[in-house]
Amino acid sequence: MSDVETTGANPNRADLDVAARLEDEALIVDVEGYEGPLDLLLTLSRRQKVDLRRISVLQLAEQYLRFVEAARVLRIELAADYLVMAAWLAFLKSRLLLPPDPTEDGPSAEDLAAHLAFQLERLEAMREASGRLMGRDRLGREFFARGMPETMSIEKRTQHTATLLELVQAYARIRTKDEFRPYAYDRKDVYPLETALDRLRGIIGLTPDWADLAGFLPPGWRKAGSRRRSALASTFAASLELAKQGQLEIRQSETFAPIHLRARPEDRT
Repeated sequence: MSDVETTGANPNRADLDVAARLEDEALIVDVEGYEGPLDLLLTLSRRQKVDLRRISVLQLAEQYLRFVEAARVLRIELAADYLVMAAWLAFLKSRLLLPPDPTEDGPSAEDLAAHLAFQLERLEAMREASGRLMGRDRLGREFFARGMPETMSIEKRTQHTATLLELVQAYARIRTKDEFRPYAYDRKDVYPLETALDRLRGIIGLTPDWADLAGFLPPGWRKAGSRRRSALASTFAASLELAKQGQLEIRQSETFAPIHLRARPEDRT
C-alpha cells in the first residue's frame, strides 16, 4: 500500500527510470569525429612523424588498441568496423611477433603490413588533393567573371492559329512561287488616246455630213481583233472630248446603233 502511495506522490519517477535506461542502451557510433577506422589509423600514424611507408605497424596497432579500449571505458559503443579493424590489427601484431609458419599459405605478415601502409598513403594523398581542390578560389565567391550574366531560362511554346483558308492560301503561294512573273503591259496593240485626239482634230473638219465612227479609225487598225477594239475605244473617247470642247457633234439613233460624227457647222471648212 505504501508503494502505491509513493508512486502517486511522484508520478514522473517511472518515466525518468525508462528514459535513463534507454539512454544507457543507446548506440553511439561517433568516435571523436573520425570518419572510419582507416581515418583513425592515419591520424595515429602521423604521430610517428615518419614516412607512411616506414611506420611501425606494431606501434600503430598498440595505439589503435589503446584508443579502442579507452573508448569502451568511456561507455562509447563502437561501430562494427572499428572492432573488426581492432581484431585484424591484433592478428597482424601476433603474426609480426611470432616466427612465420612455413606451411601456412597466403600473404605474409610483412605483406599485410605493407598493404596497410599503402592504404594509409593513398588515403593521405586523397585527403591532400581534396584539401587543395576545396581550398581553391570559387567562381562567384572569391572571383567573378566579367559581365557574368544572370541565370535565366527561355521557354518557347508554339501555338498555331491559322485557319483552313490561310493554309490553302499559303500552299498556293508556295506552289506558284516558281511560276510567278511580273506583269508586263504590252502596248503594241494599244491605240493611245492622244494619237486619237490629234487624228480626229485633223480630219473632223473635212467631213461635210454625218460619218460612222468606224470610218475615222486609222489604217491598219480596222481589222477585227484587239487592235480594232483599242482604236475604236480611243477614237470614241477622243470624240467625246471634242464634243465637250464644242468642236463636233455626236448622234446615235437607238441603243447599240452605229455612232455618227460630224463637225459643227461653224467649224466646217
